[in-house]
Amino acid sequence: MTRTIIENAYVATVDAAGTEHASGHVIFEDGVISAVGNGPAPAELRAGADIVDGTGCLVTPGLINTHHHLYQWLTRGYAQDAILFDWLTALYPLWSQIDARLTGIGAAGGMAVLARSGCTTVGDHHYIFPKGSGDIVGAIVAAGSRVGVRLHATRGSMDLGASQGGLPPDFAVETTDAALAASQEAVERWHDPAFGSMVHVAIAPCSPFSVTADLLRESAPLARSLGVRLHTHASETVEEDAYCLERFGSSPTEYLESLGWLGPDVWMAHCVHLDDTAIARYAATGTGVAHCPSSNARLASGIAPVRDMLRAGVPVGLGVDGSASNESGQLGIEIREAVLMGRLRTGADSFSVRTGLRIATMGGARVLGREAEIGSLEPGKLADIAVWRVDGVEHAGILDPVAALGLGAMPPLRRLYVGGRAIVEDGTLVTVEAQVVAAEVAAASRELAERL
Repeated sequence: MTRTIIENAYVATVDAAGTEHASGHVIFEDGVISAVGNGPAPAELRAGADIVDGTGCLVTPGLINTHHHLYQWLTRGYAQDAILFDWLTALYPLWSQIDARLTGIGAAGGMAVLARSGCTTVGDHHYIFPKGSGDIVGAIVAAGSRVGVRLHATRGSMDLGASQGGLPPDFAVETTDAALAASQEAVERWHDPAFGSMVHVAIAPCSPFSVTADLLRESAPLARSLGVRLHTHASETVEEDAYCLERFGSSPTEYLESLGWLGPDVWMAHCVHLDDTAIARYAATGTGVAHCPSSNARLASGIAPVRDMLRAGVPVGLGVDGSASNESGQLGIEIREAVLMGRLRTGADSFSVRTGLRIATMGGARVLGREAEIGSLEPGKLADIAVWRVDGVEHAGILDPVAALGLGAMPPLRRLYVGGRAIVEDGTLVTVEAQVVAAEVAAASRELAERL
């Protein structure tokens, strides 16, 4: 049995009571947290342990990213001044050239940056599968293993091309039957439901404007028969609202609910334009939300009503979204963005730094259905732990260490553990060579652009 002790640190457990220790300890053994408390670790547990002095550090649960498009790490910087629909139209032709090899390279780059920003669990939504592109989901799984993060992959899809009234061009979509069959295959091949699993797979038709009602309707019972979750985009823009009203005679929420797409096993990305009625339906059904503040700002989509969702009881997690609409790719800075955007919408006292930390950790765990395993520092949970340095020039002397995350510059990492394994040490990835990944990404980005 291996034992690691982190002590002398400010510990924010993010448990149900919001317990914090100004100078506390966290102990984990064989990848599972065994003790959390105030003061130094008990003397009888120190012999033979790996002891990490956390003086000057803030310890939190590892951050949980509930929505991303990792392949987009290869297409950053395009359509810089576009709203969502124009941005998508500009990028669909480029994305239709993707394959498994390039996707794996982009995914490794995106996950490496996520890890360096405190992220231990990565949720990815991949929905473009060109003919002959190979095992894209498998490539993303392999990239997650390479970097060492916990992965929530999805098998997404699009079957509503422009000729049928959808937004994507016809060459970028699949048939409904092919999408359903491939979704089932991906789940059966890659999903691991065991405690401590490193790979979950969900089924994720892309959006109301890129998939048919048939695909949405049939995906719901398929996912439930396989015991996995459902994910899609919803209520991201006013243009999406107008599209749904014109095409379906309803709001996105009403449309999705009519197809079996609200429930405790469903989470939606963005939800910028939920009204009170929609929020009430999300809360009543336990439907989760991935809040992506930077991407929503990049595309001028608006500010999501997160305070109202939380007050209603909606599970809300944090997301980076695709790196082509959030070029930083860092989850840690999204805590600050969520706090600031929330205050812009509902007032300075409406969104605390601890609310930001909670949605980035326990909120994300609830959204992904893993609140019994990750999201807080409690005995019996997985040792997914971030140790942030808050004694450097950016934060030395700050009154509240949690405010370093919620209001200040993103602190550097002293350690990042996934299941007790250190994947970042003193700001450096130890599972992959960052410069090697960077060179691979640069070459892959050029190759993808040249394919057009």
